Amino acid sequence: MAESAVSFLLQQISTFLLTQSTRLGGLEREIQFLKDELGSMRAFLRDAELKEDDDSELKEWVGHVREVAYDTQDVLDEFIMRFARYHPDGFYGRVHNFCSSIKNIRARNRISSKIESIKCRVKDISERHNRYKSDYGLSERGSYSADVEDVVSHFRGNALLIDEAELVGFEKPKRELISQILDGSSNFKVVSVVGMGGMGKTTLVKRVYEDVNVKRHFQLHAWLTISQTFHMKVALKNLIRQLFKEINEAVPQEVESMDGDNLRAFVKDFLKQKRYIIVLDDLWRLESWEAIRYAFPETNSQSRILLTTRIMDTASGCCTKSNDYVHKMQFLSDEESWTLFLSKTFADDCCPPHLEDVSRGILHKCKGLPLAIVSIVGVLALKDKSKVDEWEMILHSLGGELEGIGKLERVRKILLLSYNDLPWFLKSCLLYMSIYPEDWNISGPYLIQRWIAEGFILQRKGMTTVEVANGYLNELINRSMIQVVELDPDGSITYCNIHDILRDIILTKAREQNLVMLATNGDYTRLPENIRRIAIHEFIENHDEYNRFKHLRSLLIFGYRNPLNESSLSKLLSGRPKLLNVLNLEGAKLKRIPKEVFKLFHLKYLNLRDTGIEIISQSIGNLQNLEYLNLVDTHVMELPIGILKLRKLRELLVFHEGDYSKNYAVRGFKAPREIGRLLSLEYLRSIDANNDETVREIGKLAQLRELSITKLRREDGKELCSSLGKLTNLCKLSVYSIKEDEIFDLQHSISPTPRALQMLRLSGRLEKVPQWLSSLQGLTSIGLRGSGLREDPLESLQDLPNLVEIIFNKAYEGEQLCFKAGGFQKLKRLELQRLEQLKWVRVEKDALPCLQYLTMADCKQVNELPWGIQNLNKLQSLGLYNMGNELVMKLQDKGSEEYQKIVKIPEIVIANWIDGQWDKHFL
Repeated sequence: MAESAVSFLLQQISTFLLTQSTRLGGLEREIQFLKDELGSMRAFLRDAELKEDDDSELKEWVGHVREVAYDTQDVLDEFIMRFARYHPDGFYGRVHNFCSSIKNIRARNRISSKIESIKCRVKDISERHNRYKSDYGLSERGSYSADVEDVVSHFRGNALLIDEAELVGFEKPKRELISQILDGSSNFKVVSVVGMGGMGKTTLVKRVYEDVNVKRHFQLHAWLTISQTFHMKVALKNLIRQLFKEINEAVPQEVESMDGDNLRAFVKDFLKQKRYIIVLDDLWRLESWEAIRYAFPETNSQSRILLTTRIMDTASGCCTKSNDYVHKMQFLSDEESWTLFLSKTFADDCCPPHLEDVSRGILHKCKGLPLAIVSIVGVLALKDKSKVDEWEMILHSLGGELEGIGKLERVRKILLLSYNDLPWFLKSCLLYMSIYPEDWNISGPYLIQRWIAEGFILQRKGMTTVEVANGYLNELINRSMIQVVELDPDGSITYCNIHDILRDIILTKAREQNLVMLATNGDYTRLPENIRRIAIHEFIENHDEYNRFKHLRSLLIFGYRNPLNESSLSKLLSGRPKLLNVLNLEGAKLKRIPKEVFKLFHLKYLNLRDTGIEIISQSIGNLQNLEYLNLVDTHVMELPIGILKLRKLRELLVFHEGDYSKNYAVRGFKAPREIGRLLSLEYLRSIDANNDETVREIGKLAQLRELSITKLRREDGKELCSSLGKLTNLCKLSVYSIKEDEIFDLQHSISPTPRALQMLRLSGRLEKVPQWLSSLQGLTSIGLRGSGLREDPLESLQDLPNLVEIIFNKAYEGEQLCFKAGGFQKLKRLELQRLEQLKWVRVEKDALPCLQYLTMADCKQVNELPWGIQNLNKLQSLGLYNMGNELVMKLQDKGSEEYQKIVKIPEIVIANWIDGQWDKHFL
């Protein structure tokens, strides 16, 4: 993290010198000195951080570098706040500047003194850096201390010795892998096994590799452990020794002196005309595969490469041919975890009743990670099984156990391999995720906006910051560091989470690096005064501690034991954390925003979602650096003209979500005139279409990527279509009518067509489907609510090649929907709701081949399942809610023809709304 802190600082200094040079005077030379000195240390920092756990003196030095970087960042931001803020022009501006001149002289002297102090610290750090560089040297990226390598090698060796009888939850994946390896294909094939560290990849692959049928099928067998410290020549020589041992021959002497190219050629020639299986265990980089792959001849029939990796891109990058296969490891289910736990903990596989609750609590922490379960069993083996308090102590201090040298230390070091392999900018993003409470489903869009506000996202040419941040999120998923919970139809992350064990590790790391600290039960006394970010999981007033945190950059509150009202928030901010970037007050019981908030010049992120805020004052315009403002589910219905001063605002969310079964379920806000002046806006939800002028102003917001409009009238349709033609970056569009019977007039042409549009929601009556809709070739999701169409809307949608989701809610008044032969090739989700006249749904041959989820609700005249449903081979879930009694009765008869059509669908839910709740039946 010192590497991250210095790297981010160097980026900031470069921008600072570029934008503030006219104001710096003699300070420019001093700041350039800091940049040069810290820049010269950056190459050494990564290696130093990997070794700091083994050397207290080195660890102290790394900490000094990190704190100098933080303090320098504070001084630069203090300078900007004092000298670079916007002041009014004209007479009032001149008066303000005159009155501020004396204060500015004092401020410049104070800042100059701080920079001089930092310069002295940097000189001392630089001297120690030169000494350490001589002592330790500079090793290549990816080097690790010996004890980490020993732990990893020891654990990997243990995985290879586990008895078949000890395996739990591996039977099915073992069968799947063996079927892929022995599939009868005569072509060369690569099979990748990918998953988070500790999931049992090596154990699983070893069981497959040693299976008697697999052994019998191949003439030659070899197992190579690649790891992060991959050396091609070492690996190839090891492979040659194994291959010659298989045929009981000595390795030719000339092999020892061969270079890499000759070694690859030697192996390739040796394997030619032989059927072989070779395991590449713990492959980290695609470059390692590219270096070694040409040693394996692909001409021979039925040869196989079986590899394990933690990184999805590596797994898929090795499997580029149509017959190659990628197997994604799954966490153990609750039942499998319990079985494994019992078999390892109790001799009779039976848990004593007095230990069951605490045992299940410990297992919950492990979240199906086999390595964690096996390791915690080793800790529990030392505890008295008659004393439940000893087991409860383990449960309550499980995170702390990971930090020590006990049985769980190997879990920490195995998972730290993945953390240490991250580039510096991803380390900050991952550690920041420790702000969230345990078991929290993390909103992908919210997380991304916080990363941006914290300054963790680097600028990339031709990409928005949101696009770069999405890339970071996907890369952490790719590296198996976080897990996807829910995806949008366009493939973006709706929710994700992080494994509890990994969360404990990054929580410790974040605290050590002074990046984030948690405050619980109102105890702020243990937090250092120079803390950068505080995440409060249960707010309790503690006025005595509020004045301590003047270096604070982020304040995030996730829960409240005492209500956070205007008075307590004012006191919380009374210590003037003047450099605050992020303020998350979601769920606070506020009616107005205290004036202290409007003094936070550097504030970029303000989340007031689900508060009682009623009015936004004109002072909002003081927040010149604000980029994100969330007023969702507040009582705010109108924004002041002061909002137009926020020229950096990228995301503005002001709406209230109601019952989505109704057409106009979203309440928006009344915008001030000239809303089109907010030229940086990329996300705008949800703005009331008060008049033609408001709709016209929207067309000026050329950067918009997501737009939601409420209260649209019939006469606004032409102006809306004109504005949409100017929004060439628009990806998501939602439009809501002013009232239920208001008809959208959207038959006007849109030029050019918004080709980037991926999601479209239209809530209101339509005389017919807009003509321009059929030209949206990039559209992935469409929802029509209350449209009342008389013509089958599928006619207009069937030629859209990328649709994956269709939602019709009271959208069609016809009796039949027909999915024509060969249509909707990518559709995965279909929802048909409140189609009150609908009687039949027909799915013709080869239509909907990818459909996975089908939901029908309140279509009470439908008395038969969709014709052709038995041919939807990928259908995973069928939901029937408040459907006709005749259809329900047919499905409850397991001997009926209707039931036989759906018997192979994994999940079937039939439910009726009775007495205010769903009466569900699972077939």
